[in-house]
Amino acid sequence: MFVVHVHVHVQPERLDEFIAATLANARASQQEPGVVRFDVIQDQADPAHVVLVEVYRDDDASAAHKTTAHYATWRDAVADLMVKPRESTRFSVLSWTP
Repeated sequence: MFVVHVHVHVQPERLDEFIAATLANARASQQEPGVVRFDVIQDQADPAHVVLVEVYRDDDASAAHKTTAHYATWRDAVADLMVKPRESTRFSVLSWTP
């Protein structure tokens, strides 16, 4: 199991559009068999900074996520809403509390 944090800096005037597309993607992602969690969180000090917290059972689940229709729809919908390209970091899970 591992966790991915995806940091996105959104154009402030397009934030509502980004959040709507991202929440739709998150809801669909949570239905994937290899996805343990898929959370969308927003920086309180900078609301245009949104982080996706994705927890996968394994590498295959992460790869499968990127082949889904809902991911492709999200990727294309938000491409022009970001200030800069999104950045992600992968983390190993040392302790887990469901």
